[in-house]
Amino acid sequence: MNTSLHARYAARTVPRYTSYPTAPHFTGAVGADLYAGWLAALPPEAPVSLYLHVPYCRAICHYCGCHTKAALRDDPVIHYAERLVDEIGLVADTIGRRLDVAHVHWGGGTPSLLPAPSFRAVVAALKTRFRFLDGAEHAIELDPRTVTPELAAMLAEAGITRTSLGVQDFDPAVQKAMGRVQPFPVVEQAVAALRAVGIEAINFDLMYGLPHQTAETIRSTVDLAMRLGPTRIALFGYAHVPWFKKHQRLIDEMALPGASERLALEATAREALAVCGFLPIGLDHFARPDDEMARAEADGTLRRNFQGYTTDQADTLIGFGASSIGRMPQGFVQNDPDIGRWSRAIEARRLPVVKGKALDADDRLRGAIIERLMCDYRVDLAAVTAAHGVGIAAIADGIERLAELTRDGLVAIAGDTIVITEAGRPFVRLAAAAFDAYLAQAAARHSMAV
Repeated sequence: MNTSLHARYAARTVPRYTSYPTAPHFTGAVGADLYAGWLAALPPEAPVSLYLHVPYCRAICHYCGCHTKAALRDDPVIHYAERLVDEIGLVADTIGRRLDVAHVHWGGGTPSLLPAPSFRAVVAALKTRFRFLDGAEHAIELDPRTVTPELAAMLAEAGITRTSLGVQDFDPAVQKAMGRVQPFPVVEQAVAALRAVGIEAINFDLMYGLPHQTAETIRSTVDLAMRLGPTRIALFGYAHVPWFKKHQRLIDEMALPGASERLALEATAREALAVCGFLPIGLDHFARPDDEMARAEADGTLRRNFQGYTTDQADTLIGFGASSIGRMPQGFVQNDPDIGRWSRAIEARRLPVVKGKALDADDRLRGAIIERLMCDYRVDLAAVTAAHGVGIAAIADGIERLAELTRDGLVAIAGDTIVITEAGRPFVRLAAAAFDAYLAQAAARHSMAV
């Protein structure tokens, strides 16, 4: 593919497809009452997954796209944790039975900002109101700058089995430009503290598309990361959305790589990871060949949810905390993103859901196609449509919208099977978007395709 074609596709903006329909299409038609009915109807025999969102950091990094705010004192974080405990109890009471849990994920923000007594109280509430299965994964996202031996010991005591460290980039100039200075020894000490207490499953988040990044700096970042022996890597493209995240205006747009440069940075990092023995998993994850995620990718059971690629097979994800998103068998729900309103709803013993999307048959069909494309780079349309009780004609519009990608060699169609070619893999979100029935209605602006 020539450079101009690369740049033309890479600059297009599409959703990340961690759900379908995507969050901009959630509406107030799904609220607390409907959510309560969905919770009460959860099958007692099926394990669920839990997500806890902690929207606080000590300072906001310039590049951050998360729902979070700065908290210089512990008081608001402690109060937030108290409401989390209350929300866990409210949701459990609504369900009416103690369900099994296969996966727990803490995100943010910086969940480790919870003081030790608060963190322990939330974990105790989870284990009291839900039944953790043997071997359940209990994961948490960490800012390496907050990881001390004391924190690591508390996490191990709480049963944390996997951590994800926000490394992003090791180059000093890039770190300064993105507002997150954390020299290599800081991350090295965090990893050592976690391993000292027996937490061996350690993921690193890396980013490309950051200000002042070059092929040399991103290759150096991968080399330094490999010295610390992570088990998985998530390689995310920086999403510059200053109209949505005002603090991103602190980043000099002139220092950001263009679309073709972003593509080259991603390719450089990908090649460096391959040399180190990491297998590509979907669009932006990498794992060692013996990792559970690599096995899921190989046997076709890889999934995608709001945390990205996952081995989690549960059909239900219950979200706790302001702005958290959950998935029920019937559809998606999202809590109030305003911390004050979320807190007051819980204090009033009211589920804090303010919007969502009830799934219809077409949503489920298109969601299944999009997930398989995002996870496998291929989908058997005849098999998927048959499983949903319809014919291929039901998604003929999506096939038609693939024509440009097919003409340019990014997609191949053999019979009823769609295959993303090797050249097309960086653009898989564009292929997924072909089956998005809502995209033309979207008022939201999205990040670049690569």
